[in-house]
Amino acid sequence: MHAMRGMKAAIIQMQASTDKDKNLDRILAYIARAASRGAALCAFPEFMMFYTTSSQTPRQLASLAEPITGDFVNSIAAAAKEHRIEVIGSFYEKSKKKDRVYDTCFIAGRTGRILSKYQKIHLYDALGFRESAKLAAGSRLSRPVNTSLGKTGMMICYDLRFPEVSRSLATAGSGVLVAPSAWVRGPLKEEHWITINRTRAIENGCYVIAPDQVGNIYCGRSLAVDPYGRILVDMKKRRAMSLVEVDPGIIKKTRRALPLLANRRPAAYKF
Repeated sequence: MHAMRGMKAAIIQMQASTDKDKNLDRILAYIARAASRGAALCAFPEFMMFYTTSSQTPRQLASLAEPITGDFVNSIAAAAKEHRIEVIGSFYEKSKKKDRVYDTCFIAGRTGRILSKYQKIHLYDALGFRESAKLAAGSRLSRPVNTSLGKTGMMICYDLRFPEVSRSLATAGSGVLVAPSAWVRGPLKEEHWITINRTRAIENGCYVIAPDQVGNIYCGRSLAVDPYGRILVDMKKRRAMSLVEVDPGIIKKTRRALPLLANRRPAAYKF
């Protein structure tokens, strides 16, 4: 029998409702389904906890946020342990301010332990949006961690527009970048989304896995891109789960043939 060289990752494209409990039930069902399909890791979009409407005040949002030790993340970590699968998810994390929350993603390991968390550093204050009206910015990237896919770096949505983020994660060893997103619809937005995800993969010789919200104000089109820039998965507008194979051999092969990280000359970039 032909053994698969890589590991399978499940990408979830969902439409979060405003109801936290309903979303959690759906998330737990997806985790079970991903495990039953042989996925080693399951990745969800940004804002999977719930959809915050424009009428929801910053204080109302903050009152629904939780610490990483809260029920929402605990339930997901317990499901990761039960199904022996890694889970990359997101949640609104309580901050010290009563009217601001962190937009945080986390990796739950197979033992149910939280391996890493990352608070989004670039808030989407652009194109008529002002995330900073409800969210607090994180202050630093999180180091890549070992997952079943290899060394994995986390970024969130708008971070994709800042090449320094993916480059920093790649030079710190990431062969896989996971970018939970809720990409807002608008003129040329899908073109930006696809171009930027492909570019981040090509310039860093890494896989990019970008689960996106669909419906509400978001454009869907969850993507998986290989290190040479091939689109392996484009989920269009479906609310669904897709599987993708991540092969560390392809990362090595691409980085040998197209040694962009090795050919960098950081000393020459300083003025």
